[in-house]
Amino acid sequence: MIRYLILAAITVAPSLAMAGDADRDAIIAGYAAEARAADPGFTVFSAAAGERLFRTKWASGDERTPSCTACHTDNPRNPGRNAKTGRPIDPVAVSVNPSRFTDAADVEKQFTRDCESVLGRPCTPREKGDYITFMSGQ
Repeated sequence: MIRYLILAAITVAPSLAMAGDADRDAIIAGYAAEARAADPGFTVFSAAAGERLFRTKWASGDERTPSCTACHTDNPRNPGRNAKTGRPIDPVAVSVNPSRFTDAADVEKQFTRDCESVLGRPCTPREKGDYITFMSGQ
C-alpha cells in the first residue's frame, strides 16, 4: 500500500506544482494531448527535461542564441536581455512572473520564434510541456 501511495505522490506532484492558473493548466493539457498523440507512451511532463532544454547549448540555431540562457540568464528568476536586440526581458520563472505561460497565442508565438532561434527547429509538444513544467517550479 505504501508503495502505491509513494508512486501516486511522485506522479501527481509535478501537476500540483503547476496548479493555480486555469489558463496555464489548459495550455499544459493541450501540449499533453499533442504529446500523447505523438507518443502513446507519454505520461507526464518532466521538470528535469525542461531544465535540460533550458540549459543545453545547442549547435543548430542562431549563434547569438546557443541556449535559452543566452537571453534569460542562468537563473530564470532574473530579468534577461534579448541577445540579438538588447531589449529587456521579464523573468521567465512563474514564481516571479505569474502571468508567464497564461496566454496560449503568446506562448505559441514565443516557442515558435525561440525554438527556431535556439534549437534551429520547432520544439515538440513534449519539450514545450517540459519547459513550462520546469519554469512553473522556478
